[in-house]
Amino acid sequence: MRLIVGITGASGVIYGIRLVKALSDLKIETHLVISEAGAQNIEYETDMKLKDIKAMAGFSYDIADIGASIASGSFQRDGMVVIPCSIKTLSGLCYSYASNLILRAGDVTLKERKPLVLVVRETPFHRGHLQAMLQLTEMGAIILPPIPSFYHRPKTIDDIIDHTVSRVLDMFNIEHNFASRWSGLHG
Repeated sequence: MRLIVGITGASGVIYGIRLVKALSDLKIETHLVISEAGAQNIEYETDMKLKDIKAMAGFSYDIADIGASIASGSFQRDGMVVIPCSIKTLSGLCYSYASNLILRAGDVTLKERKPLVLVVRETPFHRGHLQAMLQLTEMGAIILPPIPSFYHRPKTIDDIIDHTVSRVLDMFNIEHNFASRWSGLHG
C-alpha cells in the first residue's frame, strides 16, 4: 500500500504526526508533505522536530515542489489523507486551485478516483465551509472531522487522538489494533 499524507496549518497537527507514525509502524509506504503553516503548528503545538516527523515517512517532499512524483496521475497511490485539513486547503481542493504540492496531489487523487480523506479540523463551520465539504464529497472526497467518540471510554487525550487515526486507517481498509472497536451494548 502507498499513501500520501498532507499536514496543513489547522490546529491538531498531532493527528497527522500520529497517522504517519502508525503508517510507519504498519510498514505502509508513506509520502509526506507538510505546509508552511503545518510546520509552524508542529513547532507551536508539539515538542517534536520537523526532521524527526519527516524521518518517519518513507518519502518527504517540499510543499513548493509541484514537479514531485506525487503530483502526477501516473504515480500509483492507494489514496491520500490531509490531516489536519485547514479550510484554506479544503477550499483549494474544492476549486482545483493546485498552487502547492498538497493541493496538486489531492486534485490528482480525486481525478484518478482514489480515496481522498480530509480531516477538517477547524470549527465552527459556516455555510461556505459546508458547501465546499458537500462539493468535495460529491467529487469523491471523504470528509472525516476529528470528532471524538466516548463509547470506548478514553482515559487520555492520546486515546481520543488514536481513535480518530484508527477511523482514518479504516477508510483504507488497513488492518490495525490502534483503538478499540464498538462491540455492541452487551459486547
